[in-house]
Amino acid sequence: MGRFEGKVAGVTGAGIGKACALAIAREGGRVVVADIDGSAAIACTAQIAAEAGHALALAMDIADAQAVAALFETAERHFGRVDLLVNNASAMHLTPRDRAILDLDLAVWDQTMATNLRGTLLCCRQTIPRMIARGGGAIVNMSSCQGLSGDTAQTSYAASKAAMNMLSASLATQYGHAQIRCSAVAPGLTMTERLLAKLDECMQRHLRRHQLLPRVGRPEDVAALVAFLLSDDAAFITGQVVCIDGGVLAHVPTYADGGNSRAARLAGDTAEAAAAPRC
Repeated sequence: MGRFEGKVAGVTGAGIGKACALAIAREGGRVVVADIDGSAAIACTAQIAAEAGHALALAMDIADAQAVAALFETAERHFGRVDLLVNNASAMHLTPRDRAILDLDLAVWDQTMATNLRGTLLCCRQTIPRMIARGGGAIVNMSSCQGLSGDTAQTSYAASKAAMNMLSASLATQYGHAQIRCSAVAPGLTMTERLLAKLDECMQRHLRRHQLLPRVGRPEDVAALVAFLLSDDAAFITGQVVCIDGGVLAHVPTYADGGNSRAARLAGDTAEAAAAPRC
């Protein structure tokens, strides 16, 4: 018996969401996977089916209130219930245009908020009454370390994820009495296929310098944390923002330059210079 035997989960977004859906299905859960890219949702559910799991794929835009309502109606019609929700869908295709405040196209801001924040709210509003009727449930919202620290760009994305942290705390506060738990997960650098295609070696090397652990994150790392928070193993955890970032936000700003040790800094610079590709 897995931790999700007999339970039904909705998962939006098939990037990191794919790993989350697989983790839930591997522990006995039935999963509805929704993505604006229908082929990505189908690929995810096909893998679940190949492993003898049960899943349903839907193509939909979570910024569309009617589409979100249809998603949960379909989930109930197909599987009879909704116990768990992973709000993972995000407007990642907009991030190359998500610039500093004075350079930001307001359409990028509006579209980012519509998907990342409004979409999450819509999914929660559809799920909460169903969870209340069944005596409770668990929700995980996919935030980001960029919602916890400033950056030179990604203004809309960061603001949407910071707002998602407070949305999660509000949900946990307002519906904890109904046995509904909600927390946010804040990944750092997590090497999805989409991100790997966008980051060149120089940028990957730059980002890795600021991690305390000697590798980048994997979608499976995030999925393991999400599965824990959804499960009864986390029955007394709610209203939290849990970072899974390899230590990126745990250190002083000078860490990547050797911290406060001049010897370490010089040794690190020498070693890195010798190993670094030309940028």
